[in-house]
Amino acid sequence: MKCGFVSIVGRPNVGKSSLLNSILGMKLAITSNVSGTTRNVIQGIYNDEDSQIIFVDTPGIHKPNNKLGSLMNKKAYNNTEGVDIILFLIDISKGFGKGDEFILNKIKTSEIPVFLLLNKIDLIKDKAKLLNEINRLKDLYDFKEIIPISAKKKDNVDTLITCIKNNLEESERIFSEDELTNVTTRFIMAEFVREKILELTHDEIPHTVTCYVENFEEDDKTIHIQVLIVVDRENIKKIIIGKQGSMLKEIGTRARKDMEEFLGKKVFLETYVKTIKNWRDEEKYFIELGLKEDDE
Repeated sequence: MKCGFVSIVGRPNVGKSSLLNSILGMKLAITSNVSGTTRNVIQGIYNDEDSQIIFVDTPGIHKPNNKLGSLMNKKAYNNTEGVDIILFLIDISKGFGKGDEFILNKIKTSEIPVFLLLNKIDLIKDKAKLLNEINRLKDLYDFKEIIPISAKKKDNVDTLITCIKNNLEESERIFSEDELTNVTTRFIMAEFVREKILELTHDEIPHTVTCYVENFEEDDKTIHIQVLIVVDRENIKKIIIGKQGSMLKEIGTRARKDMEEFLGKKVFLETYVKTIKNWRDEEKYFIELGLKEDDE
């Protein structure tokens, strides 16, 4: 059996979480067209008859403007170490930019095999242009593989899995077959709420809002979930609540659908909004987010 750890790295909004969800065949990491959506390092465990691959979805590497951003970058860098393969994801529809070059220079120092994944090929109409770009990029580094993919449409995802298996060692399973991820169900539920906030408030940067599950009670048929939404400014709170609570209601309705699909049960969801100024620079909230290491 082939087993190993595979890290997914890249700039914000290149499709890392979409790729993880596509590989696993389920919604584990939230996605958004807003950069910087993923904050935590999320492990998704892929199992089939002859392999177990632990994928590590990292926050997008970016120029930080607060302590939260700095910790996100540190998490991403740390998770390119000690893995068996690095998947370096770029948005090929936008080309290889300075941000991509910055990341490549960081991972060049590693001896870990690097796959270059050219995501969003479904947005490229001129395939000759795609081939020319592949020829240009192959000279930047000795990539183990260069694979054009569409995470959204699952194009070449099976090919990617096969290539990964071919580059992993024989090993026993690291996790049991019924384990899907390292994050808790409570964390995933909170992230579903945060995703809907990002969907419905397009102009707000994602780092101004976080969500916590304050209560999770389950019986045979239903689950009662209470989620606290934390923002750092009163005007953001007003936007999330909306006129007569309309926005908050819509956020809850959309999040509840994802929760019920994930949990397989009817969900009663309650949401609250609280303003805590400068929460992004408060260490106690990093511990809640799983971004602060115990030894830091």
